Amino acid sequence: MPKLSTDTLWELAAAEVHTRENGTREEDGGEPFSERTVFLMGSKAGGKTSILLRCLERTLSVILILDLSKPNALWATAERLLLEAQTQVQKAFSQVQRVRKVQGGGKQQASVQPAARVLPKDYPDRELINPFPIPLLIIGSKYDLFQESDSEKRKVVSKTLRFLAHYYAASLIFTSIKSETLMSKTKTFFSHLAFGQERGKVVSCDTSKPLIIPAGSDSLSQIGSPPSSDVDITSLHARNPLDLWKKVYEHVFPPESTSARLELKDPAKDSQYIEPQIDAMRAQKDQELEQYKRDAAKSWKGLELES
Repeated sequence: MPKLSTDTLWELAAAEVHTRENGTREEDGGEPFSERTVFLMGSKAGGKTSILLRCLERTLSVILILDLSKPNALWATAERLLLEAQTQVQKAFSQVQRVRKVQGGGKQQASVQPAARVLPKDYPDRELINPFPIPLLIIGSKYDLFQESDSEKRKVVSKTLRFLAHYYAASLIFTSIKSETLMSKTKTFFSHLAFGQERGKVVSCDTSKPLIIPAGSDSLSQIGSPPSSDVDITSLHARNPLDLWKKVYEHVFPPESTSARLELKDPAKDSQYIEPQIDAMRAQKDQELEQYKRDAAKSWKGLELES
């Protein structure tokens, strides 16, 4: 394989800068790119990866984009991608740990703590939710198409995504590339995740408008019960609040593929994973779930009587 000349990288970088300055690369209606590229180079085994990991380990975050115009595929898409993202996050944490161990000469190093470990003690419903390991932003895209759908179905999607975002301690925003206002607000959330900039104080929970809900601004009491008037919530066999909302949502929007209906075996009920202390905590969570289901059912019935 021929060796690249030492000028090649610089030529590529110069050409990229020249292209961007002239605004010749355009997309989505002619708007020039505003992205930035950083070249990391140096001596072989000179510590490039270690420095990069050290710089990025505290700013690692995930952005999940869900197509609001395809509600039947929405839950399965979110579930699959979040599971994969969690797997990759754990791999990233493990890699950082290995680097630290090598740098420490094999000495025990402090573990890398996921973002969920440092949620404020007064975070809404802290004991009932399952925070994502690192900061998470959920974006509902194609709002321009979504707002043309049936109003009742929009409420189901909006309310469910509010719950999903709150359950994972994530921020939620609906957007459309056809709206400069919404894209501006979306960029604010991006900047907050990437650079720690102020994310703004705007909060919108009105289902007739684009949702804008920063993490920690919502609660289960504000979200209410799962939005389905023809399902007896107490009769559903759910492992946790997330599973309960999934079953109700898929009752309204059946998955496009039957494979999406397959459920993973609950390891908590597998005899080979018996752990007394953990099982006791699980039993307590199960009791909390049953109470949540009863409260949700009462709330739903109350709303039904008022209508």
